[in-house]
Amino acid sequence: MKNKIAIQGYEGSFHQVAAQLFFGKTVEVITCDTFREVMKIASNKKESDGGLMAIENSIAGSILPNYNLLQKSNLKVAGEIYLHIKQNLLVNPGVKLEDIREVHSHTMALQQCYDYLDNYKWKLVETDDTALSAKHVHQHKSKHIAAIASKLAAELYDLEVIAPNIHTIKNNYTRFLVLQREDVLQEIEGADKASVNFQTNHTKGSLAKVLTKIADGGINLSKLQSFPIPGSDFKYSFHADMEFDSLDQFYKVMEKIKSLTDAVRIYGVYKRGIRK
Repeated sequence: MKNKIAIQGYEGSFHQVAAQLFFGKTVEVITCDTFREVMKIASNKKESDGGLMAIENSIAGSILPNYNLLQKSNLKVAGEIYLHIKQNLLVNPGVKLEDIREVHSHTMALQQCYDYLDNYKWKLVETDDTALSAKHVHQHKSKHIAAIASKLAAELYDLEVIAPNIHTIKNNYTRFLVLQREDVLQEIEGADKASVNFQTNHTKGSLAKVLTKIADGGINLSKLQSFPIPGSDFKYSFHADMEFDSLDQFYKVMEKIKSLTDAVRIYGVYKRGIRK
């Protein structure tokens, strides 16, 4: 059965690359302009089987608006993918480096490749999306415009990779969350990670007490992100990613921190992602 998964961006985007890594090459992607639209379509069983959303990057850090979208949704985290972001210079077949006059891509992609681009006197043009830039280069059959995008974009739009891996920082990973509705989510065998949101009761040292219970339970806290609670007087909720050896270990710790919190919500229990 082919999965229909909502992603942000166009065909050939890094979101699609991540979706193929998780679900396989046959996954059908529903492209969305915004992450808000991704969450809306992923929540509708008539439109999709779920969604995939970037949540943090090893260089740029957390994508805070996406944590807020997760908090407001009823979707569950069913898995994660760590994707090695590799930027490539793409051209129409037969175009040579000396033919290029302009390079088009998303501003972040251009910034990631400045060290390479500084070797040439090309005009840099910022666009809305890396894959869309590749699509435009293909559509206009230009001999003088190149795009920076993924190898998947090159395959989809019949472009050549004239210069691979032109990004400056080679250790650049984006973490994506796989999101599904609770009615289709199945128990994941070998689950060893969970995403949790909790609110402390704001007594003195309450956060420290919660973190101590987590550590004492032998759980590794791989992520802790604070968020102001809307309408409160500088009170915060916390997103925590926890890594553990067994589900029993995890749920015992969850039970122990209940009395120290005003609210606890488990976004999902899933298998730890491998960097690819």
